[in-house]
This record gives sequence, C-alpha cells and structure tokens, in this order.
Amino acid sequence: MRTTRIRTTVLAAATAALALSLTACGGSDGAGGTKADASRSTAGTSATAQGGGAEANSSPVSGDQGTSGSGAHDGSGKATTAQDGQCHGNEISYGVRHRFPKQQGEHLLITARNAGSEPCWVTSYPSVMLGDASKALGHSSKDAPGSGKRITIRPGGTVYSAVNLFAYGSGAHTSTNVSIALRDRTGDTGPAVERDARDGKGAASKFSWSEADVTNWNTAKPYDF
Repeated sequence: MRTTRIRTTVLAAATAALALSLTACGGSDGAGGTKADASRSTAGTSATAQGGGAEANSSPVSGDQGTSGSGAHDGSGKATTAQDGQCHGNEISYGVRHRFPKQQGEHLLITARNAGSEPCWVTSYPSVMLGDASKALGHSSKDAPGSGKRITIRPGGTVYSAVNLFAYGSGAHTSTNVSIALRDRTGDTGPAVERDARDGKGAASKFSWSEADVTNWNTAKPYDF
C-alpha cells in the first residue's frame, strides 16, 4: 500500500514536473514570438519613419528653401527699396508721345525709363517747359493728390506723366519741343533734357497750347483709353 502510494506520488510529481516544463517552454516561445513580432514591428516602423522622415525632410527643406529664397528676394527688395537713391536724371531715358492731336483729351504722354543698373525713385511731377517758354508748367488741379509720394523705378522700369494741352483760338503757341527735368522732394529741379513729341508712327508731331499743366508721376499711363 505504501509502495503504491509512493509510486503514485512519484508519478504525480513527475507528471506535474512535465506539465510545468511544457508550460515554461510554451511561455518562453510565446514571449520569444512576441519579442520577435515587436522587433519586426519596431524595425518596420523605424524603416517607415526613416523613409517618411527623408521624404518629409526633403519636402519641407525644399519648401523652406523656396520660401527662404522668396523671402530673401522680398527682403532684398525691401532692403533695396529702403536704400534707393533719388533719380538724378542722367539714368533716365525719356520719350514723349503726342496723343489725340486737335481732339478732346489732347495731351503729351511722358515716359521715363530707368536705363541705369540701380533702382532709384522719383517724386511729385516733372518740371516741363514747352517750346521756347522760360517758365515751367504748373501741376494739374484735376490730378489726384500724392505729389509727395516716392515711386521707385527698377532698372528697365517706367513711370508716366501727362501734359494736358488746351488751345484757344489763333493765339496759341506751337512747337514740337519739350524740356523735361526731375524734381526732388523740395521742388528743386535737376538737369533738363529736350525731346521732340512724336506721333504714333514715330515722326515729330507739332502740338499747340494756350494753357497746359502736368500730372504727377504714376506707374500707370494717364488717360490710357
């Protein structure tokens, strides 16, 4: 009886030990599987993250460079604008177009182009004398305010002004010649240049006036119709 109980006990103990061993082995495999899965998942995530990071870094960097380039350009433009000097006249190329001869709205369109290599600014309205007159024309009373505004002209850029012509009767003056000079902010004028007014075909065009006045410089053509 004792022997049976001992054998049963030993068998039970052996069975329990085998069960524990199997459980331990199964647990180890499960843990190892979990770790392996976690490792693969981490590696996959890391690879994805690195790939996404490279793409994300490349895209924002490209964008940053574009923004920075644009910003540098804008910043440079603003800085340049702030440091622009006044146009003195020697860097300006003028053209005078006679528009609507002997019609309502007749005027001389003055185009000033910056032929220099640096930006410069103009202000107010040009000092204009017609023909052999010794007195500069006044500012147009119908012009919009803003004569104190500075307009920066980039190299190759243009600004415009117009000389309004009013002819009454037979006592009007006649000429093709226009004398143009720039004004500074105090109203003083620089050196003048003389140009002939031209028609649409480029030929010298005679104009007549009893009275005339001048508009401010503008970036758009006045009376552009």
